[in-house]
Amino acid sequence: MAFLGQQGGDDSDDGMDEFMEKFKTEKYKNAFNESNWEEEFDKVPMFMKSAPEDIDPATYPELACIQSIIHDTHSTPEEKAQNLKDEGNQFFKEKKYKKAIVSYTAGLKLKCSDADLNTILYTNRAAAHFHLGNMRSALNDSVSAKKLKPDHLKALLRGAQCCLELRNYGDVLQWCDEGLRAHPTDKKLQDLRTTANKKKREAERDARKAKLKEKQQRGEKDALLAAIKERGVKLVRTTKPPKQGSDSEDEDAEEQVTAGMADMGLDGLVSQEATGQRVFLDDNGALNWPVLFLYPEHCQTDFISAFCETSTFIDHLAVMFGEELPPWDTDRKYRPQNLQLFFEEFGSDQLHQVNMSAPLYSVLQHSRYTVKDGTPCFIVLVSGSAYSKQFLSGKKIYGLK
Repeated sequence: MAFLGQQGGDDSDDGMDEFMEKFKTEKYKNAFNESNWEEEFDKVPMFMKSAPEDIDPATYPELACIQSIIHDTHSTPEEKAQNLKDEGNQFFKEKKYKKAIVSYTAGLKLKCSDADLNTILYTNRAAAHFHLGNMRSALNDSVSAKKLKPDHLKALLRGAQCCLELRNYGDVLQWCDEGLRAHPTDKKLQDLRTTANKKKREAERDARKAKLKEKQQRGEKDALLAAIKERGVKLVRTTKPPKQGSDSEDEDAEEQVTAGMADMGLDGLVSQEATGQRVFLDDNGALNWPVLFLYPEHCQTDFISAFCETSTFIDHLAVMFGEELPPWDTDRKYRPQNLQLFFEEFGSDQLHQVNMSAPLYSVLQHSRYTVKDGTPCFIVLVSGSAYSKQFLSGKKIYGLK
């Protein structure tokens, strides 16, 4: 037997020598070369930098083999779950968090009897959800992990971190306190608790400020509506806000509202101009209104954001049409002394001429005047001009106020 073994060994040696001699004269056909060695190495699981999106058995036979082992139907649930956990961990390292979640979920669906393994699957899936910004899902997985193992440090940390991101600072403190009872010296839990406690105090302070501001604004609103009601100014809102559950957002409604009514609110006093200006009470108790001047002859407008009720119209017109006239007034005829001012009665085409030396409040208190959408509006014409005559033709004109 010894002789035969020795002879077999000699044959093997001779064969190897012959095989090795071939490399001196013949190049190995399947060898890597300088142009493709990196690509070929990347097909070998041991050397892969990342797993491919689709594992084609023809292209990646070794990887397909490993995957079949992971999902081997003859393995126990614990073995399959362990393999799926490892697969998920690899995806996680490659920052493919969605794929990691799929692997961890598949492992959990097996419902294996290893509580520690299931706890890790939950905490790992929580970590993947956390990196994707799915804080609620991450928190739910942390809760599930904690139920299986109440003192599991990673579950406690992740739960606290999720609550911090969700700004549930009281819950952060609760998670940290539970964690510190089991791990009293853990630095991360201590830091999380300190951060949450600080943010909780800040949030409470901001809530107090917001409540105080709301109270102040409510007081200012009540004072404003009371001042408008006291002056007898009538308000109208031409668009009604859509009711909750209504499909229509632009229901037309001409809703006249008496100043000071509870359902009016400041939304009816906001200017429809792009500036969104609103009437306000100044320190002297005077109302300041956003006022719109219309120049129909030239399709132009002027907007005054704060027209004090005690100021006269001529005060503003003298500034607007003083030394510098607007570029659209090519005939240079819009001089204060040449102008006429009118307001249109709400719900009709009747015009009322305004005394330009009168203060704003005297016009707003006129029995026929209504402030539309929070913005008093006036028409400016050049007295005696051809356009003015044509514009006023056929309209009922009331005298100066």
